[in-house]
Amino acid sequence: MSDMRRRDFITLLGGAAAAWPLTAWAQQGERMRRIGVFMPGVADDSEYQADNAAFLQALGELGWMVGRNLRIDYRWGAGDVEHYRDIAAELLSLAPDAVLAQGYATVSALQKASRSVPIVFVSVVDPVGGGLVASLARPGGNATGFLLSEFGFSGKWLELLKEIAPTLTRVAVVRDQAIASQIGMFGGIQSVAPSLGVELRPIDVRDAGEMERAIVAFASEPTGGLIVTPSAQARRFRELIVTLAANHRLPAVYSSRLEVVSGGLISYGPDGIDQYRRAAGYVDRILKGEKPADLPVQTPTKYETVINLKTARALGLTIPPSCSPAPTR
Repeated sequence: MSDMRRRDFITLLGGAAAAWPLTAWAQQGERMRRIGVFMPGVADDSEYQADNAAFLQALGELGWMVGRNLRIDYRWGAGDVEHYRDIAAELLSLAPDAVLAQGYATVSALQKASRSVPIVFVSVVDPVGGGLVASLARPGGNATGFLLSEFGFSGKWLELLKEIAPTLTRVAVVRDQAIASQIGMFGGIQSVAPSLGVELRPIDVRDAGEMERAIVAFASEPTGGLIVTPSAQARRFRELIVTLAANHRLPAVYSSRLEVVSGGLISYGPDGIDQYRRAAGYVDRILKGEKPADLPVQTPTKYETVINLKTARALGLTIPPSCSPAPTR
């Protein structure tokens, strides 16, 4: 894992500064521009709050202030993919100048409702294969944005898990199979499993009860671990998954730091806050007249490893130097 870019364990933003405004109105004399935001989770999720704080701060640095020249309308999917298309249509009926969306399913729903409203996405896997854009360099349609990762990236979760818990021989992959990109992520994990001597078992995250029963059954045998792939449902059931991993002494790797803050063992993935700050730059360029078709889809530039040392000690694990983030400053 020497090629990973290590970063510090950083606490999440919180408080009023990270609140999600529902609506805001321009002051008299200012031209109002309108942005829609479609998130797959729920409004009170602290990670979304932190992402939004970064997005709003970056917009402010570019001259866009909610209440002066900008209005933002938020819509929440709460992991209910079957209703995303209705939510997207309702948001687009407000005639936004641009829409910020997280994840493949939200962008797909928006594009089914409109192929003209500009969309800036974050945390999308394989937008070309999923039909969201024509190519990364020349998106060619009404959407562009920032990749979560390529499919091959997901294999690093298994490599990291095996490095931190070398006795593992079985790993359950918690995924949402209703999302096409999750199939590709599982394939990326499968590609490295044989060389690591690990047997994989997929577990569907769509239903909490079924997922819990599957994890408990998996944990009844020794030398097991978990990989939790990123999805709105995984965020929705975050506390349950972290609790199950702790109760059944399963070393687990996640894509987001928030699971580690909540008691999970380790996470590795792109810096989500950085993606939201960069997305604000694309929204700014679109509001100033540029087209998504001409703005290349960008890959992550910052990755972070976050480790909960208390959880590692509880599991009897020793963190190897190759997995350790830089010392906290």
